[in-house]
Amino acid sequence: MIPIKVPPLGESIVEATVSRWVKKKGDAVASGDTLVELETDKITVEVPAPRAGVLTSQAVAEGDVVKVDQMLGELDETAVTASAGTAAAPKTETPSTALSSPAVSPSASAASVTPAPEGAQGAPVSGASADSSIRSSPAARRVAGDAGVSIADVTGTGRGGVVSKPDVVEHVGRAGAVGGSAASTGATPSPAGGQIGVSKASVAGSAQAPASSGERETREKMSTRRKRIAENLLQSQHNTAHLTTFNEVDMSAVNSLRERMKEKVEKEHGVKLTFMPFFVKAACMALEKYPVVNAQIDADTIIYKHYVNMGIAVASEAGLVVPNIKDAHRKGIIEVSRDISEVAKRAREGKLTMDDLTGGTFTITNGGVFGSLVSTPIINYPQVGILGLHKTQDRPVAIDGMVEIRPMMYIALSYDHRIVDGQQAVLFLVRVKELLEDPATMLIS
Repeated sequence: MIPIKVPPLGESIVEATVSRWVKKKGDAVASGDTLVELETDKITVEVPAPRAGVLTSQAVAEGDVVKVDQMLGELDETAVTASAGTAAAPKTETPSTALSSPAVSPSASAASVTPAPEGAQGAPVSGASADSSIRSSPAARRVAGDAGVSIADVTGTGRGGVVSKPDVVEHVGRAGAVGGSAASTGATPSPAGGQIGVSKASVAGSAQAPASSGERETREKMSTRRKRIAENLLQSQHNTAHLTTFNEVDMSAVNSLRERMKEKVEKEHGVKLTFMPFFVKAACMALEKYPVVNAQIDADTIIYKHYVNMGIAVASEAGLVVPNIKDAHRKGIIEVSRDISEVAKRAREGKLTMDDLTGGTFTITNGGVFGSLVSTPIINYPQVGILGLHKTQDRPVAIDGMVEIRPMMYIALSYDHRIVDGQQAVLFLVRVKELLEDPATMLIS
């Protein structure tokens, strides 16, 4: 018997919740098939079968909390021949390579796009038998089955043509047959603000209670990630002297510069120029001038960070994550654009790593992509500052004694008043405003 145990889950993560058994007791599995999905507060871990065989036991049930190295179940590799004999004659196929480590994803419904086993040794593969020869991830096959589409009809964009979950979601969306189980969960860049997030429909769907058959109320157990998010938000509120200051930015100059340069940038550098890199650059320059906003408290000591790992809040059906751009202060707008694009791609494909999600020093969150006009963002503890962006909206403003219509955006800085004085917070926000209203200064500074 081969023991199936909880693998290492990442930095400082010691427990997870069994979110779903992909294989049932008695199922024959191929090497690399996902047996069970574990959900942590940051990522979802797919635990693969180390060998082909039969899953003989499940030591834990869905919803149970498990710790690293705890027994999940057992696999009998000697039973694979017997199980194969009861199945249909196997096709001649290329054996898959056993996975040596679990595939991880940043949201509870995202999936690894590691090539799935192709029915080696006659072990059945999830999904319709007609699709068994298609290289696809378990999550892709699950979503395809739920949506009633053939995996063979989906074009794979993974390495070697592997079909991933986002491929299926996109295919179903194009066909106009998107269902609740096939809603997009990957994070994508917003053309409006450069924010990494999900569609409004996706987020709205995630906030709805499960459909009920005439019941007035339903009860749903909070996921491990949702509980941890709640704990972190309360920790931020309880452990910081939380205060928010506001300002507004005339976006005319940034709009004009972006419109003038976006085609050139995309042609010469291969990246789309969104608005977010301008805010990242402005925030980095403002943090250089007011470093206490980029600091951290450790007991009775203030730690000043002489670098900026810029976190960008990501909304998804599974909850909130904040991947960060490392050493953003050293990078120009083009390089920041490229980094944001790459992080968005990893998020969309379910490939965010623990390194992406740890080490941030300051955070930007953009509620404007969902239509928010003004908000008070909560500090991403133990950081001491977070910059909130909002919807750009044409408003009448006084310019040189005349009333003009300008594209205006409210910006907000929530900060920890224990070490950030009001003067520093206000001046930080004024500096961000100045840089955005005269973006040429960001290019020559």
